[in-house]
Amino acid sequence: MAQLPKGQVAPTDGLLPEQAKLDADKRTFHAYIHVPFCRVRCGYCDFNTYTAQEIGSSSQSTFARDLGSEISFSKTVLENSGIPKREVSTVFFGGGTPTLLPAEDLVGMLENLREAFGIAKEAEITTEANPDSVDEEYFQKLKDAGFTRVSIGMQSAVPHVLKVLERTHNPENVAKAVLAAKKFGLQTSVDLIYGTPTETLEDWIQSLQNAISYDTDHISAYSLIVEPGTKLARQIKIGEVAMPDEDLHAEMYEVAEELLTKAGFSNYEVSNWSKSVESRSKHNIAYWQSMDWWGYGPGAHSHVGGVRWWNVKNPAAYTDRLIGNSSPALERELVDEENRDIERVMLEARLSDGMSLDWLKEKGFATAEAISSLLAEGLIDGPKAFAGKLTLTLKGRLLADYVVRKLLG
Repeated sequence: MAQLPKGQVAPTDGLLPEQAKLDADKRTFHAYIHVPFCRVRCGYCDFNTYTAQEIGSSSQSTFARDLGSEISFSKTVLENSGIPKREVSTVFFGGGTPTLLPAEDLVGMLENLREAFGIAKEAEITTEANPDSVDEEYFQKLKDAGFTRVSIGMQSAVPHVLKVLERTHNPENVAKAVLAAKKFGLQTSVDLIYGTPTETLEDWIQSLQNAISYDTDHISAYSLIVEPGTKLARQIKIGEVAMPDEDLHAEMYEVAEELLTKAGFSNYEVSNWSKSVESRSKHNIAYWQSMDWWGYGPGAHSHVGGVRWWNVKNPAAYTDRLIGNSSPALERELVDEENRDIERVMLEARLSDGMSLDWLKEKGFATAEAISSLLAEGLIDGPKAFAGKLTLTLKGRLLADYVVRKLLG
């Protein structure tokens, strides 16, 4: 499981330094709720998740209550830190598998946020969902409570690929889940992973075609990253499965762009396609634009005005801290202006809307030599560059990390 980064010890009262409130009224506020429960831990996953066998059922049954305590705590912290009150612009329930909890638990946590901060009128409210753990009744309850969007974990339509990933859901239930969510007017997104060991280009095309056939509003397609410490990493190390091939990854991405574009989707971030501007993930865009968010739950990360902190990972330790009216944060770091600018380049360069070349030059990034080189290599769009925007081409998206390094010098 991934290790938390190293930082300063977080204060037990959770109070934020002066830096956090600077220009806070110019940034939107968002909420991420991390539900760390899964029926089975997938071999490729390094997220902070636990099965019932690992932590018992009590943590799961009391989770909504504990999460509500952190929401109350966060309201007090932000007020006492002098942060102006802002309504929540987006809410995202992730994990883990949020839909392992009763719908009433998700609704209750959303109501806690509404009472503490207010929810913006046009707020996007999303939950991730395992297709085996939802039905029409579940979606009806979410819709009635104000949820607007469901992100369904599909990963692949091919059984042998799902087996390598150790995904246990029934592939046929993905279509049923999308249909059920759409019945109640919820926007839908389907998450895919490509580059799994044993997955062929034909397998990937089948998954894409299936996802497109569900008439979803949004598709995310992520290249499999073999994280150290995962079961998959160990399997590759001992030769049980082969290391994913980078050239095949690139070919799979190009096929995704081709098929999704033909189906009416537009790429708006390197790994994300939507059918309209309205169906883009507003919550994820807030991350990429470095807005403010509070991450609730064990191991969740937060960011307010360049102050970043992360909660203790163990659910029992998380609960104990809240019971003691102490911050669940383990450590934090203060990001200075220079590093915030660097992070902005790393994140915003991935967006199809592009970045201001004037801003990049003002900050000492994107020298004339670097821009000329990127144009010559076909990694950034020429006409848009002449119009003052740095925007990645398809080739540039495949080499996004290289482009960022070139920009930063």
